[in-house]
Amino acid sequence: MICPELWYKINMIKREIEGHLERISYQYPVITLTGPRQTGKTFLAKNYFKNKPYFNLEDLELREFALNDPKGFLGQMKDGGIIDEIQHVPELMSYIQVIVDKYRDKKAQFILTGSQQFALMNSISQSLAGRTSVINLLPCSIQEIYNSKRTNEIKDFKTEINDKNFFIYYGFYPAIYKDKINPSHFYADYVRTYLERDLNQLQQIQNISLFRKFLRACASRVGQVLNKESLGNDIGIDASTVERWLSVLETSYILFRLEPYFANINKRLIKSPKLYFYDVGLATYLLDIENQSQIDTHPLKGNLFENMIVMEFLKSRFNQGKNNNLNFYRDKTKEVDLIMREAAHFTAVEIKYAETIRSNLWESLDYVSKLFPKECNKKILVYGGAEEQNRTGLRVIPFNRAQILKNLSDDL
Repeated sequence: MICPELWYKINMIKREIEGHLERISYQYPVITLTGPRQTGKTFLAKNYFKNKPYFNLEDLELREFALNDPKGFLGQMKDGGIIDEIQHVPELMSYIQVIVDKYRDKKAQFILTGSQQFALMNSISQSLAGRTSVINLLPCSIQEIYNSKRTNEIKDFKTEINDKNFFIYYGFYPAIYKDKINPSHFYADYVRTYLERDLNQLQQIQNISLFRKFLRACASRVGQVLNKESLGNDIGIDASTVERWLSVLETSYILFRLEPYFANINKRLIKSPKLYFYDVGLATYLLDIENQSQIDTHPLKGNLFENMIVMEFLKSRFNQGKNNNLNFYRDKTKEVDLIMREAAHFTAVEIKYAETIRSNLWESLDYVSKLFPKECNKKILVYGGAEEQNRTGLRVIPFNRAQILKNLSDDL
């Protein structure tokens, strides 16, 4: 029998969030792991807390037990346990509150996981506020894939992973790399087995075919300012349905709305968010891109690249246990892809698919730094090339220097 530590080394990509998980395991009685399905939440919990019993509420018989006899269900866990997909029985959290309040000195008693963001957070705010630390585990980062390639945890990829189109096509779900699954097959199954099932649990979707069209329409707007009226008109649904479906996709960690940065200036500011996918590979699949060679000629290649880099910064924040500090800036004149807030200041980031460094790539950064001379203290260009440059007041960073991107986010 393979010991758990060895099994972990040969079967799972090492995640950067592990350091944060270890720290909080000494601080909180309850730890909640949330994020998209298939990002490794269950494995992370079971690997780090090997001695705790595991219960999966996807099991209908177990779920019925927890619903009808919560005290009996929790009574099996004398020293706590791992409860997977806790959102199926949110009533358990009130009983868990009583237990952890009784044994206040015990840390990491219960490890909870869930894939439905809003339902989970609502239950936590009602019963476990101040008693749990919430960890957001997103798909792998570029750095995690690089590290796993170097340590031979993933192999047999003929394509060079320094190619930006490789990541745009493959996305970042661990199973694609560990199990060498064709991305098109993986995402087709993901939509069918997870999205449609989860969404029907959250909200009855009467017309699955129409909902699939909605998903594809969202992908066609990746990296763009959201216009709900236009989105609804394209597929024939009203604005309330658009908002309802957008919300449920956010709940399932599929779509991410990047909010605009507001400031007290005399400019016409865009007030609508920009639309991204938590995983760029899913957006690529929904655009009917069947291999990475098709990306170079696709009209949305720059948008997909932008989606990927925005998520890299968000992953870095979450992996450190930090909150989302990302916005974008846009007025009637210019747009900057990312504004990373840090107290009274911010870092402005422009993201370009181009592989050649030209001065026109950072015109928007210069514009915003002049518009906000006191607030903007850093300017960064992340681009699709390979050369790093430190210019006066500007850092130019290749996307594949993933550790630099991580360090930049660490500082904020």
